[in-house]
Amino acid sequence: MNKIQDLVTLCQGHLVYIQTHNFPDPDAIASAYGLQKLLEIYGVESKLCYDGRIDKLSASKMLDTFHIQMLPYAQLIPDLKESDRIICVDSQKHSGNVTDFIGDEIACIDHHPTFVPIEYRYQDIRITGACATLIAEYYVLSGNEPDCDVATALLYGLKMDTLQFTRGVTELDIKMYGFLFPLCDQEKLGYLERNNMEFTDLKAYGAAIENIELYDTVGFSCIPFSCPDALIAILSDFILALIEVETAVVFSFREDGIKLSVRSEDPDIHAGKLLHEALGNIGSGGGHATMGGGIIGKERLQELGNYPEDYIRNLFLDTLAKS
Repeated sequence: MNKIQDLVTLCQGHLVYIQTHNFPDPDAIASAYGLQKLLEIYGVESKLCYDGRIDKLSASKMLDTFHIQMLPYAQLIPDLKESDRIICVDSQKHSGNVTDFIGDEIACIDHHPTFVPIEYRYQDIRITGACATLIAEYYVLSGNEPDCDVATALLYGLKMDTLQFTRGVTELDIKMYGFLFPLCDQEKLGYLERNNMEFTDLKAYGAAIENIELYDTVGFSCIPFSCPDALIAILSDFILALIEVETAVVFSFREDGIKLSVRSEDPDIHAGKLLHEALGNIGSGGGHATMGGGIIGKERLQELGNYPEDYIRNLFLDTLAKS
């Protein structure tokens, strides 16, 4: 089935924006870029957009390497209209990390579980290791071959979101790896995978180590200063690597509130559900069985009292005790 044709039909004759989740990571960027180039084959022009910042070296290197133009929401606001068509990629409305843009969200292509069901005119939400896998499959099903840059970007997004094929991998991820690998530029892929840590990241690692607390097999760590989304996720993986830890909860205090990341290797603890339930009355969150993210907005911080670190820890411990 050529799924892309249904999406093309919805887009024709309209201004089209492909929106990623806020603070896009390599998988979100690759998926948006791959879809943009595929739609171009069918005569549909689109713009890539996001809210937040491009705040991780791996993401900015992708934009530079493939000359990808992504527009921040603040820059688009004066031009957006309610009739403009928006495709959510690697994201879903009301998931906690997606700003509600001006426009008509006609479509959603995502690989995360759904916690707040939304009706779209076109919807492809399937659990895979990366959203890039779904976009790669669109090329296969439509009989189109991605160019070298698109193939390389999609493969990089796939590798990054699956932690080099060690997390959440599905059979379709492996198939799409086989499809993309012969088409990609190995030199560019190697460049993207090397030297993705900045000197300032070391401060966050130091704080994560200094502040770690262990409750049974659940490790908590508070970063008392602002960290990019991608770095918080990396620190969660870092804490999870400890032999004593089966579930890691890392959170950072930022201007927009408190950003959280959860990782789980415990089959009885679903990271996305844990975030969704723990933050249900104070913030928002969700994700996969093994990984997820959430946020407590700055407008709710006063409710956490004088000891917000304790409040957050107890939220998660109480939620785990009830499960």
